[in-house]
Amino acid sequence: MSCIFCKIIAKEIPAEIIYEDEDILAFRDINPLAPVHVLVVPKRHVESINDLKEKDAELVGKMIIIAKKIATDLQTSQNGYKLLFRTGEWGGQEVPHIHLHLIGGARLAEEIHPA
Repeated sequence: MSCIFCKIIAKEIPAEIIYEDEDILAFRDINPLAPVHVLVVPKRHVESINDLKEKDAELVGKMIIIAKKIATDLQTSQNGYKLLFRTGEWGGQEVPHIHLHLIGGARLAEEIHPA
């Protein structure tokens, strides 16, 4: 298992975990672009959005609902936040495991493009 997110999920690499259940792990990004920058990751390894199947719709929906909950818990939902999936090399995806960026806690410019 060489996927860094799989290693974080397995607790082989430390991370500041914000949320965890049987399907999802959310943790703070180590290179935050804003005061709130959390990655919401499915525990099951899926390399990219392009690898999702129709049966994964509930999982991806759950990722978004959890991101909304975290935004509320971290008191960034009232002023707004950004949710971002990156897909593939040209989309800027650097870790080959789908993840949803939750970015907030400051006014976000359009030029913020996390890896």
